Parts: sequence; C-alpha cells; structure tokens
Amino acid sequence: MLRDLTQREILTELESVAEACVNQHLARAKDWQPHDYVPWEEGRNFAMLGGIDWSPEQSALSDVAKAAMITNLLTEDNLPSYHREIAENFSQDGAWGTWVGRWTAEEMRHSVVIRDYLVVTRGVDPVALEKTRMIHMTNGFSAGVSDVDVDSGAGFLHSVAYVSFQELATRVTHRNTGKVCNDPIADKILQRIAADENLHMIFYRTVCGAALDLVPDQAIEAIDNVVENFRMPGAGMPNFRRNGVLMAKHGVYDLRQHLEEVLNPVLRQWNIFGRNDFSARGEKVRERLAAFLENVERVQIPKFEEQRDRALARERARV
Repeated sequence: MLRDLTQREILTELESVAEACVNQHLARAKDWQPHDYVPWEEGRNFAMLGGIDWSPEQSALSDVAKAAMITNLLTEDNLPSYHREIAENFSQDGAWGTWVGRWTAEEMRHSVVIRDYLVVTRGVDPVALEKTRMIHMTNGFSAGVSDVDVDSGAGFLHSVAYVSFQELATRVTHRNTGKVCNDPIADKILQRIAADENLHMIFYRTVCGAALDLVPDQAIEAIDNVVENFRMPGAGMPNFRRNGVLMAKHGVYDLRQHLEEVLNPVLRQWNIFGRNDFSARGEKVRERLAAFLENVERVQIPKFEEQRDRALARERARV
C-alpha cells in the first residue's frame, strides 16, 4: 500500500502546476479600479461633518437586496481570515506565495468597491454595517470541515477543495445580487466582482484537479468532507441566517443553485464519477459522496422548495 503524501510533498509535486496557473491567471486577469464604479456625485456628508445621518427612507434597495449586499460585503470584509488559512495551508514560497499575495490583493478590491457604493448611495445603515463588520472580523471564519489532520496533506487538500467550490458559489451569489438590486451601477459592480471570482475558481479548481491525479484517495476524502460540511464564508456573521433565508427565498442563492451551479459542475470538471484511479479506500468515499448528492437532490431540495413556495404564497397573500 502506498503511503499518503505529506503536505510539503504535495506542494512540491504541484509547484509547476501552481506556476502555470499563476501565469495563466495573470494573462487573463483584468486590472480595474474600484473608484471608477462608484457614483460619487450621489454622496453627501453625514452629521459629524455638518450633513445628515442615514435613515431608512434614503435607501433605494429592497430588503432582499440589502440582505444580499450586506452578506456579500461582510463576506469580502473577512479577507484576513481567508488569507491566513490559505497562507498556512498553501505556502508563502515560490509560485504558491505569489498566488497567495496576488489573490489577496485582488479580493481586497471587492470589499472596497461594495462599501464605497453602499455608503455613497446610502443603501444601508453604515453604523449598523460597521458594528457587524467588527463582530464578524473579530470572530473570523473556518471552513468547517471535520477530522482534518493538519500535519498531513489534508490541510492543503481541504483548503483547495473548499475554495474551488466557494469561489464559484460566491460568483453565483454576486451575480444574482446584482440582479435584485435593480440598479445598473450595482449590477455592473457585482458583475465585475463575479468575473474575478470566476478566475480565482479556475486557479483552485485546476490545482485541485492536479491533486486528484497525484493523490486520488487523499483528494477525494478532502472533497467529500468539504461537500458534506460546506458552509458559505459568511456563516457566523450577525443575521446570517435571516439574510440567508431571504436570499434563498428570492433566488440569490439557494440549495438547488448550490447543487446545480456549484457542486455538480466542479465535480464533473474533475470527472469524479468517471475516473478509475481510486483504490478501495477512495471508492468507498466516492460512494458516500454519491449518496449524499442524491439525498440533496431527491430529499433536501424538494423539501426546501416546498417550504419556500409556501412562504412566498403567504407573503403574496399579505400584500
């Protein structure tokens, strides 16, 4: 029986893949300036500088759009947590270090432009927003996978598997948030961010695919653990459940989208259910993953959609 590779061994073996992916990303990535997307002429001073403070009637956003924008922004705000996890589980040397720095710098633009837009247009209460930012960043975030041996290759494998799904999930969420804002400027901002997230996803998905070829059994264990324990990076922020329910009810991000637009496409890209390089150990995990996905599709999604439809019907009746 072949032994599992350690994290250092996996990173060394995949260094050339990471380098090629970094170069591909730099060739494809488009530099953009957050300030170019903000309607500065709509801005005015708050009370401290002689203007007026925020009040609800100043916002042109619906409750759903507010919930989605706040969730998206606070998710992007928590970048230090994600940087720390990536830096610890990847490496800060060579191509890995180049990627960690570049990815972090690109991600920072997202919170800058969303916050500037919301403050200038008075889309949400800036005081409440700052209070929740302080709480969320103080608490930090963990991907929530279980039984990970950080001294083995599992730390890297879980991390790269998680971000392969998470970056795509974030892209879907940003894209759909732009639609519910009913504002072409907000939509343009979020489409720009979604394009970044797609390129980030491609980097991680490609690296994770290479890891599957290198250590198939170890990688499928990480992928299954991530899928079965998946949490969006905003989990744990104040009002996350309330905002998440609103977003799910109104098509920003729900369980069917999670399965059909995130999980299934990435798993197909890796040919999870068509490859033949797993040992008995990996086959057992693949069977467990297949059963989980079937339960999501046949049990969890219909249950959610039935509950959602009833809730929407009640809302329409009240109106």
